[in-house]
Amino acid sequence: MRYSTRIKPISYFKANAAEVLADLNDGAEPMILTQNGEAKAVIQDIRSYEQTQETLAMLKVLALGMEDVRAGRVTPLADVKERLKARRRETDD
Repeated sequence: MRYSTRIKPISYFKANAAEVLADLNDGAEPMILTQNGEAKAVIQDIRSYEQTQETLAMLKVLALGMEDVRAGRVTPLADVKERLKARRRETDD
């Protein structure tokens, strides 16, 4: 991924917003916007943003699960299966 061509001043974005949004919608890489020579924001298409958010959520769930394992907060699979079977029997009655 080559970000150097995707770094633009905010004035460029203001002058070319429709074109930038169309490019992003067509799958272009995110664009880094600068102000006074400093990176200030990243603009990307909504699909990529949502995908990133889903990935972060999955990673958080994974990290929490690993933390539970390290802390010993686990239940043997056989116990879980038995509880699920018991629940199913209760709802079938």
